Amino acid sequence: MTISARILNSLKDLSAGAWNRCANPGEQIAYDPFVRHEFLLALEESGSTTARTGWQPFHLAVEEDEKLIGVVPMYVKNHSQGEYVFDHSWADAWHRAGQNYYPKLQSSIPFTPATGRRLLSADGTAATDQALLSACVQVTEQLEVSSLHLTFLPEAQWQLAGQAGLLQRLDQQYHWHNAGYQSFDDFLNQLTSKKRKNLKRERREAVSADIEIERLTGSDLREEHWDAFYQFYMDTGSRKWGSPYLTRSFFSIINEVMPEDILLIMCRRNGRYIAGALNFIGSETLFGRNWGCIEHHPFLHFETCYYQAIDFAIERGLKKVEAGAQGSHKVARGYLPQATYSAHWICDAGFRQAVADYLQDERRYVQQDITHVEAHSPFKSTINLEQIREVALPEGSRED
Repeated sequence: MTISARILNSLKDLSAGAWNRCANPGEQIAYDPFVRHEFLLALEESGSTTARTGWQPFHLAVEEDEKLIGVVPMYVKNHSQGEYVFDHSWADAWHRAGQNYYPKLQSSIPFTPATGRRLLSADGTAATDQALLSACVQVTEQLEVSSLHLTFLPEAQWQLAGQAGLLQRLDQQYHWHNAGYQSFDDFLNQLTSKKRKNLKRERREAVSADIEIERLTGSDLREEHWDAFYQFYMDTGSRKWGSPYLTRSFFSIINEVMPEDILLIMCRRNGRYIAGALNFIGSETLFGRNWGCIEHHPFLHFETCYYQAIDFAIERGLKKVEAGAQGSHKVARGYLPQATYSAHWICDAGFRQAVADYLQDERRYVQQDITHVEAHSPFKSTINLEQIREVALPEGSRED
């Protein structure tokens, strides 16, 4: 048995069928739109992930006796932007020590803080995942870069990485969980009286200025919608981080190749679009990604990004809504804290130990914070939060 790995400098170096058989191999693994060949290639072809933008494609294809067994989406990075797992302090410390932190290797979905497999194996077994992880570490060492980072891993792959000697990092997001609700009111009935009234008031006031809300997916999506949404995206991105990551052509490409995976929520007032939120649809999860607006209206952000997402998830029978990174204000809207996982291979042994010490303290803090936030959730005291997270729902349907 011979295991070998080759580098893909573009997704075009491997067929969509071969990649997708590893990325989304079937019903035993939840469908993830972000690891699709089409999504990642759209980032490349639109100019969003290139050497120029600091996201140079460097994907791994791992073969056993010349048969493809798995792939890993990976990039050579010369900065730490667009990752949502922050290592700027590590870079600063290493630079102060006279060493180069960049370039580094990053296994992630660019600009997308959504949990999903990074070790994409066709059979989904731990043994194959272990082979992929070993290939990643070997490539990192051979390139003589500072480090390898696998971010927003599922917990099982995070545990596997820890067993292989990678450093384990914890952070948190806020996710909404579907406890078998039949309607939004059904969900509201699980909240305390005060929180329930607040949510109802916010929904009313959000659209009180004669605002109409549209949900668009599949063949309903047109270029005029993307023209308007891109205006919102550019406005928000320019204010938050100076240079938005995604190009306008990215939205046109995904609209062509994967419209069934997109939910675009648009707000219209006086005949023109004024705000919007972009979501992607998995088999179990609705992933909230980008929001923007050109008019400010109280609570419209909450309605568009959080409440409309909950409505859609209930209608589709999806298990949860991941509404993006950060945002403790989501807790009052029924979103619960959720640990997120990343794993890191630091090549220098001394620096690795320093980072390990830091991460040990950080994990403790994150766990304490999750416990504290859960104690102040908007749900009735009689509600078991772990049961809400664990309710098993029928598979959400995708419109293929």
